[in-house]
Amino acid sequence: MAVAALIGSGVRYVVVAPGSRSAPMAYALAEADAAGRVELLVRIDERDAGFTALGLALATGAPAAVLTTSGTAVGNLLPAVMEANHAAVPLVVLSADRPEELRGTGANQTTVQPDLFGEHVRFAADVPAGDNPLRAVETALSAATGAFEDIPPGPVQLNLAFRDPLVPAARDGLGEASGRRIHQAARHPLALDFPAASPALPERRTVVLAGHDAGPVAEAFARAHGLPLLAEPSSNARFGPNAVGPYRLLLEHFGPESGQPIERVVLFGRPTLSRPVSALLARADVPSALYQPVPVAWYEPGRRTELPLETLADLADFAGRGSPAWLDAWLLAGAAAQHALDLVLAGSAASGPAVGALVWGQTRGQLVLGSSNGIRDVDLAGAPPQEPQATVFANRGLAGIDGTLATATGIAVGGRQETTVLLGDVTFLHDAGGLLLGAGEAVPALRIVVLNDAGGAIFGLLEHGAVEQLGRYGTAVERLFGTPHTVDFAALAAAYGVSHRAVSTTAELAAALAEPLEGRSIIEVRTGRHGLRELHGRIRDAVSAAVAGVLGR
Repeated sequence: MAVAALIGSGVRYVVVAPGSRSAPMAYALAEADAAGRVELLVRIDERDAGFTALGLALATGAPAAVLTTSGTAVGNLLPAVMEANHAAVPLVVLSADRPEELRGTGANQTTVQPDLFGEHVRFAADVPAGDNPLRAVETALSAATGAFEDIPPGPVQLNLAFRDPLVPAARDGLGEASGRRIHQAARHPLALDFPAASPALPERRTVVLAGHDAGPVAEAFARAHGLPLLAEPSSNARFGPNAVGPYRLLLEHFGPESGQPIERVVLFGRPTLSRPVSALLARADVPSALYQPVPVAWYEPGRRTELPLETLADLADFAGRGSPAWLDAWLLAGAAAQHALDLVLAGSAASGPAVGALVWGQTRGQLVLGSSNGIRDVDLAGAPPQEPQATVFANRGLAGIDGTLATATGIAVGGRQETTVLLGDVTFLHDAGGLLLGAGEAVPALRIVVLNDAGGAIFGLLEHGAVEQLGRYGTAVERLFGTPHTVDFAALAAAYGVSHRAVSTTAELAAALAEPLEGRSIIEVRTGRHGLRELHGRIRDAVSAAVAGVLGR
């Protein structure tokens, strides 16, 4: 009954982590899978099962479910549920449980599972053994997909109790689909067209910031209003004639002491990558507005300083329109900065920014960006194309590094197209188990690009890098933050049956990226991280000099 209701409510993918108590659901799902009514994936690691389902939901725009047995199995879903909460992803947790008479008795693998995820789910229901689950399933799917007023989409939990016997009887079978059909359109990076802004709008030195999940509406708004577009990679708005690539290095050139200071900011989506952007949004002298047509999950009302606006008309009144001189200044500065940055990278060995720029420029289909330095490297060095080239995904809800390979696998399966994931070595190792696919499981077209600099490079670019340079704590910074390792990635790939290729130059990487993709492959880019802080300093100096030249100061 539960499976029929899930299918009737629009669930098309379910990831199963095997277990005994969940067997009744597993058998019903196997029957539905054989009938072509649902697609079933099996993973032995519940954490990876949860992130795989998260990726499926991201790629399809529809709710995806994950099924676990009782006990610690359910707890392993917490990271994926937390990410789904803050990123508003319709993840459906199906947690099998012991019946009421066994709870609190010390029965094996029995704990308190109802409401286990607390504030991180939109709805949770405990369905007693033998009860009709239809209403609980329908309510859960409505909550997961944002059908309730003022509540954004997000994860839900259905805790389903089962009594023995846990195997199907001879007459058992899957019923007809029941429930309210729910549909959400998949997201694509399609360009939008808006009419040009009204000449009656005042000219203002406004910038359009496109954070994570902003969508192409941000690009269309900036283009229609003649405003510079400063777009993060996972905004799916980083394209078009108004997009400025290394924007975070340009903000100081349009600061309060400059000849053309920023007057207003219009924000689409959630900004997560850059301290200069955070500093701009925190300025009391620069009014900012947030386009928020629907409820969002990433902040609590009243906790941010931007003015929330629900309509594009109100946003237009706030933003005004840019003068040709204002837009030209940003585009000229952006072109000069991009050229200077490219020259620095061309004269350097393979590095994070160079790899990020290359992967960004060559990827088609779907691109997944790992947290930490990977997405920031693309944000810094990835030149915006005129038209969108790939749909970009990233786990920016909580920006964790866990589950990245599993998420990318789910995105590749759900999107049914070639997918590239760019991530660092620590992020890769954190989810190496995500490479495990059981015998007979579908193998997606997934290219895994790993920047292996033998540790965590991002901390060297933060304050910890300065602490290390002072030498006060000896090797503590390297040990505690750099987390050095000597893992053999080729051996690890071989253990999981995934093809592996090591490269050390951008030319070798470009050739590897251009090769046809069959199944899964790992491209390991071997580089060092101890000169990264100095490289970023040279990039900043080169960009500053180039921008000063075109802006006349």
